[in-house]
Amino acid sequence: MREAMKKLDFKPIGQAVKTAREGRGVTREQLAEQMDLAARYIMSIENTGQRPSLQVFYELVTMFDISVDQYFFPDKPLEKTSRRKQLDSLLDKLGENDLIILEATARGILQVKAAGEE
Repeated sequence: MREAMKKLDFKPIGQAVKTAREGRGVTREQLAEQMDLAARYIMSIENTGQRPSLQVFYELVTMFDISVDQYFFPDKPLEKTSRRKQLDSLLDKLGENDLIILEATARGILQVKAAGEE
């Protein structure tokens, strides 16, 4: 088990944390204060792939709804990526009128893609 942990590259997970944090408009300092950690520690996790403690890792992935399956089981097909889960979370905050606009936009994108493939 220790050998597997040595092989696990935390850089992509750190980048996912950074992307999710920035997507929510949370600064590194705000996150560090909320978690009672040093901002430099958060920076190391995000930028260099420093392995966080299990508790910190759990708090980060649950706070930002990051799916770790894609990192732990890269060959296994995913139901939803972290980006899709984060988008779902954002969509949950929108009203029906907002969703109508987004649905029309998504359909328009698909139509343009289909037309480009022909």
